[in-house]
Amino acid sequence: MTEERKMANFIKADIYGITAEEYSLGRSNIEVAAQMIHAGIRVIQYREKGKEDRQRYEECLKIREMTKNAGVTFIVNDRPDIALLVDADGIHLGQDDLPVGRVRELVGEKMIIGLSTHSPAQAEAAVRSGVDYIGVGPIFSTKTKKDVCDPVGLEYLDYVVKNINLPFVAIGGIKEHNIAEVSRRGAKCIALVTEIVGAEDIQAKVRALRAVLNRN
Repeated sequence: MTEERKMANFIKADIYGITAEEYSLGRSNIEVAAQMIHAGIRVIQYREKGKEDRQRYEECLKIREMTKNAGVTFIVNDRPDIALLVDADGIHLGQDDLPVGRVRELVGEKMIIGLSTHSPAQAEAAVRSGVDYIGVGPIFSTKTKKDVCDPVGLEYLDYVVKNINLPFVAIGGIKEHNIAEVSRRGAKCIALVTEIVGAEDIQAKVRALRAVLNRN
């Protein structure tokens, strides 16, 4: 998949899926990723903090194969080494992860690089750093990540929509009951974690989410 195709896939995506095995009702990350693909999610990020490197590598290898066959963009969280080893489409970094410039030197121009941001200053710095997209959040309170910062609220989303000329994904505490507000404020791509991975029927949940988005 070319870099242009990867970004086109990202820009067209309405829902950005993220793995979280801890909340997946006993299902593996691989099972959940397969269900996300069947639900028509076009971008999937592998996020897994609690496993050994070898386990993460092997899971990413399997998910990469599935996503490649389905034409789905595959992003690895935090770990450029694993992203390179499995030929992922991209890497997503946090503010405390490796510097964007050094990661770009490592992965080259072939990979998408995303960066989580929590403030206007961080968004502006992200633009200067040359990332391909930013994460905007947490919009609402979330306990999915143990080290998450306080919610930034819809005001920061408004700032990004008006001032930042980069693709972005809104994230953090977004559920079926509040996704419409996030969409109305200008978010085209929205990440949901527990709302999707914790659903009994992932495909039905994605259909319900899209029904809400399509009413806006």
